[in-house]
Amino acid sequence: MRKNLGRLLALLMVLSSTLFASTYTWKASANKLNVVTNEAVHLSYVCAFSDRAELFVIDFNPVTDNENYTIILLSESQKIRDSKRINSYEFVAFVHKEGSTTFEFDVAMKMTNQDSIENSVLGRDNGEYEEYSIKYIKQKPLTLNVVASQSNIVGNLSMQIIADKPNIKAYTPYNFEVKVSGDGNLHKMEPLEFNIDGVKIFTEAPKKDFHLSADGYNGTWSQKFSFVSAKDFTIPPFFLTLYNLQSKKVEKLSSPKISLNVENVYKKEKLIDIEEKHSKFNYSYLYYFLTFLAGFLVAKVKIKMPKKEHPQTKILKEKIFQTKTLEELLMLLVIQNSKHFRVLITQIEAKEVLSLSDAQKRASQLIRN
Repeated sequence: MRKNLGRLLALLMVLSSTLFASTYTWKASANKLNVVTNEAVHLSYVCAFSDRAELFVIDFNPVTDNENYTIILLSESQKIRDSKRINSYEFVAFVHKEGSTTFEFDVAMKMTNQDSIENSVLGRDNGEYEEYSIKYIKQKPLTLNVVASQSNIVGNLSMQIIADKPNIKAYTPYNFEVKVSGDGNLHKMEPLEFNIDGVKIFTEAPKKDFHLSADGYNGTWSQKFSFVSAKDFTIPPFFLTLYNLQSKKVEKLSSPKISLNVENVYKKEKLIDIEEKHSKFNYSYLYYFLTFLAGFLVAKVKIKMPKKEHPQTKILKEKIFQTKTLEELLMLLVIQNSKHFRVLITQIEAKEVLSLSDAQKRASQLIRN
């Protein structure tokens, strides 16, 4: 009896609260109405209730990505201030087409109905009822005047080139990095590509170190390259076309042309021992004697003569043992383009070989004259 009385009192309290239903007002705003295509626009929507509005649920999600525009959620919050509930939604929009674009989104205001309250409070097991009464409303329309930017990249951006000194040794990687920093639509940056005759180019996937803000994506987009060659080569300049929001015009960020001087450290004269100067002694007699002795020994004794090592083999072995890290050794083996190293390369990449000295020994044993 007491249990039923308690539930009845709770029901009466809830029902009495519904007699004074919460009211609410929506406000919508954009931080700019005149923009260029692909420029970030900050959209703000705020719903202020007359009380704590415990019975209300808001369904509002205009996030989308289509051919006309892209809308991304920046933040969403709910708080109580002076016993009144406030819901805030912030978005960043990128309009892709010029002309007039209007944002007029629907929002569903869901309020818990009387049947749902009764079933929750009284503990009824009845599924044949609606939990919410829903009212659909339209947000205040926000109209943007959009002008073509003539560029896919828009924002306040700068470009930096980080590179090694332009004097390297043959087959030594030349490191080159491109960094684009600032705020704008950095998420639309595409990977860069280089194609240089006679040069092997290794690259990493672009690193996206940026976050969404009211002004678009803020931070840095970067990409690293390594160029390997046996002779001099040139890295041509490349250009990044963007619309600068400060100068209000299209600009081209360019990289410098870089000419690389590649030193061939293994010259022929370094591979052949310098002949000693002849003395006055006539070696012809010694030659004949040694020839006779050698013929005698070959006839009488089976001698396994050591295989003569090719100069290029010796050079490669020296380079292998000169590497200081597994990464350097891996790069050296890759540029040899030899099937003899394929298994070892795979093992190093898979972290199955972790010791540099072990990898160097195995690589030297795999060399073929």
